[in-house]
Amino acid sequence: MDWDTFEHWSLEFARWSRRYRESLRDRPVRPPLHPGATLAQLPATPPEQGEDMATIFADFEKIILPGMTHWQHPRFFAYFPANAAPASVLAEQLANAMAAQCMLWQTSPAATELETRMMEWLGQAVGLPNMSGVIQDSASSATLAAVLVMRERALDFQGNRTGLAGAPRLRIYCSDGVHSSIDRALWVSGIGTDNLVRVPATGPLAGMDPPALAQAIARDRAAGHTPAGVILSVGGTAIGATDPIAACIEVAKQADLYTHIDAAWAGSAMICPEFRHYWTGAEGADSLVFNPHKWLGAQFDCAAHFVADPDSLRRTLAINPDFLQTPGAEGSVDYSEWSIPLGRRFRALKLWFLLRVEGVEVLRTMIRTHVTWAKGLHDRLAALPQITIQTAPMLSLFTFRHNEGDAATADLLNRINADGRIYLTQTTATGHTVIRFQAGSFEMTQADADTAYDVIAELSA
Repeated sequence: MDWDTFEHWSLEFARWSRRYRESLRDRPVRPPLHPGATLAQLPATPPEQGEDMATIFADFEKIILPGMTHWQHPRFFAYFPANAAPASVLAEQLANAMAAQCMLWQTSPAATELETRMMEWLGQAVGLPNMSGVIQDSASSATLAAVLVMRERALDFQGNRTGLAGAPRLRIYCSDGVHSSIDRALWVSGIGTDNLVRVPATGPLAGMDPPALAQAIARDRAAGHTPAGVILSVGGTAIGATDPIAACIEVAKQADLYTHIDAAWAGSAMICPEFRHYWTGAEGADSLVFNPHKWLGAQFDCAAHFVADPDSLRRTLAINPDFLQTPGAEGSVDYSEWSIPLGRRFRALKLWFLLRVEGVEVLRTMIRTHVTWAKGLHDRLAALPQITIQTAPMLSLFTFRHNEGDAATADLLNRINADGRIYLTQTTATGHTVIRFQAGSFEMTQADADTAYDVIAELSA
């Protein structure tokens, strides 16, 4: 492809992008396809000769687009949002055009220093101004990094060298409401999920019971095990489970354990001071992560990983062969030493564009409005005789079920998603199959919340 052709199609794609976003309400949120439908339309072998871009783009519209779930749809109420504000999309185009590998300060000084400043901006915005930060690809990576720090700290930073053979049995503590990425972090770290101690939950937010945490730590020490760390949740994926952060951190500090907070979704809401009570005490954690690529509008991938002591993270992850050193750049930061992969994308650019174009106050208003709309829908559904609210709203997330039981609830969800007007997902809460609702789309309006009510009321009647 020559650059004249590139420019032509870049303009065409920009026009298409606008048409696509503006037409989303006319599309089903999730495609009505069966497995294999797209695969059957794709040639089994690659082309030997290049094809015309017009032909390729026509196939994109005919084959690929009908098989996409539309995550930017204003009635995407499933999982959590993965917003991509227009300013973020534009910034990604610039980052893609430069195609910089931002692993070291010297490989792109501006990318490194912009990342430093953006993490400072985010820390101020959510009330964590005294923690250092790095942008990871996802909360899963940040949590894995935290578990590795827990492991190394408990093994006097010898685990990377000697391995776990012959080491004491390490124990990590969490509640039942944490994300499955915690299990995966235990797999990858070599600690193993048999050593993930799930502490009983209590209270309306299904959070960890601090006395039970203290007892679990004491039991393990008495059994000859080595407690290594505590992973806390703020706004867990299933029902928004939230641990009593300050009390749990106090227990962990008394036991000299590293604490990590997974606030992947809910952390974005902390730009609103009135919601910070959900993580009171978070500034006392050793590390914390939330995803601006969920609720704030920074295009995936972009996870804000804050740490109280960067030296522990670097001591765990840094490796410095000769070819990665930067002579004459004393005082610079190499964020590849804070991350598991060596390679790093220029993720800070989309944050810079997003925060400057929108401003924090616009993002606060959006989140507050989503919470209000979710609470309004919750109240309307609670009045339906065939619907039971299972868990109350945690920010913009709540769950409900059909009164006729789990099978009726599952059938209701299937019919809602087949209908196409809205998209919801399921989970289990207090022994029941339940349906999750969360409001979070950048383009959502009150009319979309009203549509959600109409669909649920109609199909559950």
